[in-house]
Amino acid sequence: METSLPLTAAVTPAVAAIVQERSLAIRPAHECWVISVDYAGDEGGIVCKLQLGPVDTPQVLIVSLTHLLFDRRGPLGRQIAEYQKRRVKRLRRINGPGADSGGSRPRIRDDLAHHSDLISLGVPR
Repeated sequence: METSLPLTAAVTPAVAAIVQERSLAIRPAHECWVISVDYAGDEGGIVCKLQLGPVDTPQVLIVSLTHLLFDRRGPLGRQIAEYQKRRVKRLRRINGPGADSGGSRPRIRDDLAHHSDLISLGVPR
């Protein structure tokens, strides 16, 4: 994945809402760039560093790959979608059968609130 960077992505509405709650000065664009990736272990999975604005803007967001939207026709799109699907299933298994309230989308915001340490705003060094 690192060799294909930067990748174009969009943040989910749940991530956009959390970003706005934490900092009104930072508003995630509909489209952003994944500029680096890292593995945060079994609990965190793959996390991405996003450039939220123009290259000369020092605003970045670090978020789990499962909370990003990618074009499936783009580079690695299908592989990313498959990883996201497996990751969500694995998290449901870990959290137990009663952890899901039916649909995955309404629960994503709760997952983000529970794992808010996986979302980080900042200025790159």
